[in-house]
Amino acid sequence: MPVFAAISHEDFVAAVATLRDRIAAADWTPDFLIGIGRGGLTPAVYLSHAAGLPMLSVDHSSQVRDFADDALVRLAARTRAGERLLFLDDINDSGRTIAYIRRALATAGAEAGGIRFATLIDNVSSAERVDYAARVIDRRETKDWFVFPWEAVAPAQSLAADAAEVPDRIA
Repeated sequence: MPVFAAISHEDFVAAVATLRDRIAAADWTPDFLIGIGRGGLTPAVYLSHAAGLPMLSVDHSSQVRDFADDALVRLAARTRAGERLLFLDDINDSGRTIAYIRRALATAGAEAGGIRFATLIDNVSSAERVDYAARVIDRRETKDWFVFPWEAVAPAQSLAADAAEVPDRIA
């Protein structure tokens, strides 16, 4: 059984504020925040309010083409028109989600300079890098399964099943 590490609402809000400040300090300002569904949607809403930036979303977790791949093609076109997009997810763990989105955007002809990524938690041993993170961990040392406030309502069996899908991250 994995060790569940609950992230309090207070810690979540503090992480959003950290991201807001790091983005504001950068020399790159996004035109839109893009929440990556499902884990990045709530952080994107909060960050949108905190930073005063408009938010869009793409639903990667459901694997429904109309809400993921087709949306990424439309977002790639926006970068060619000069818009800057900041994609936001809850955690960069293995890097698979970020790699998938980067590949899909590149295939659709996105301007690489118009795309950045942010996460609440970044795993330094991930295959992918993010531009902004509120917290950094190393999965070689930290094996906890993080439970964000919006996941706290899920049954323990559901959280355990999610964690069991990626045993290498928690073993």
